[in-house]
Amino acid sequence: MADHVRQVHARWFACLPAAAAAIAAYEGRGRGRRGRRPRPWRDHTLRYGIVAETRPTRRARRGRPAKMDPPPTESGYRLVVEVEVLRNPEEDNGWTVLATTVPPEGGTDAEILQAYQDQNTPVEPGFRWIKNPAAIAPVWLEKPERIAALAMLTVVGLLVSSLIQRQVRLSLRTHDQQVPGNKGATATPTAAVVLSLFAQVALVQLWLGDQQVEQVYGVQPHHLLCCDALGLDHSWYEASSAYKNGRCVQTP
Repeated sequence: MADHVRQVHARWFACLPAAAAAIAAYEGRGRGRRGRRPRPWRDHTLRYGIVAETRPTRRARRGRPAKMDPPPTESGYRLVVEVEVLRNPEEDNGWTVLATTVPPEGGTDAEILQAYQDQNTPVEPGFRWIKNPAAIAPVWLEKPERIAALAMLTVVGLLVSSLIQRQVRLSLRTHDQQVPGNKGATATPTAAVVLSLFAQVALVQLWLGDQQVEQVYGVQPHHLLCCDALGLDHSWYEASSAYKNGRCVQTP
């Protein structure tokens, strides 16, 4: 808010219509930038005004001015803004859309919302990922039951992702350990970071004559930490190989 007020006060207009057009843009009555109407402030009420002022300017001619010449000035207009903080911004501007299958006798809207927010592993943080158009769009489904099934699988997948994040963070905090993150080592990795750590793990398959050799490559100690946190068997990522003529017998 302070940056916006300084920006408004710093603007200078040579004519009154230009200043009025700027106020219209600030108040949402103009086209806005790139054709988008500006959003109103949620927690404040802003009132704009126009004042006429003069300011020093450069001389129109070169050379030293005469001693009796007054300093050159120009007339124009500035904007002033008054900021009023809303008393109850959450009540005046806060809205929550509640869609639930819980019957009315199961509780009031406030009770249902509070019970949902008290969950330890909500799936809402995962919706930031599926907002990407490339995540689940386009959806080539027409039947409502198939669309509902896809939505159900998406929610289940986000719930599993939340559980992965919860278990890994809990284990790292309990044992005072860290794993590589986006900006160095961290004890609170997101599920996306945990999954990206395993992107470098690869199963290498080689044929030596009639024998096939398999080797797991890229396993690091932090991978085993994640396996311990999630209760996964280390043998899935151990460098185990099995040789047999014509075929390969894999261990779990």
